[in-house]
Amino acid sequence: MKNLFLIALGIMLSFSASSQILRPVKWSYLAKKTSKNEATLLIRATIDNGWHIYSQNIADGGPIKTTFNFKAAKSFATVGKTIEPKPVSKFEKTFDMNVSYFEKTVTFQQKVKLTGGKTVIKGSVEFMVCDDHQCLPPETVEFSIPVS
Repeated sequence: MKNLFLIALGIMLSFSASSQILRPVKWSYLAKKTSKNEATLLIRATIDNGWHIYSQNIADGGPIKTTFNFKAAKSFATVGKTIEPKPVSKFEKTFDMNVSYFEKTVTFQQKVKLTGGKTVIKGSVEFMVCDDHQCLPPETVEFSIPVS
């Protein structure tokens, strides 16, 4: 009986080791100080070949758009909306509409006004990633960006 248990456990471990969770998007963050009281946050998505994430500007009824949330703090205030480069626009059968998305890499920019000394900007990005055959469930990634 003990041997049967060990064999079953070995089979389960081999299956879990061989099946990997898909993570086709890697995020990186940088704060670039532009003056004593201002900085620009650079939030970059590096996307595996064949995959894409969606623009912040997607009509209702489409995929989950990329959304940035910044946690309120006394040490900073966001200035305007998060800026994105020009996306690729294409009709997608899955959503039966034109959608805008990014492939390979995309850098989003957010200006902030600094009101305190050393600042750490915390927040999250929600996004959905798809390829030509599937979409993964929407994901939210927390971030913490030091500004010095």
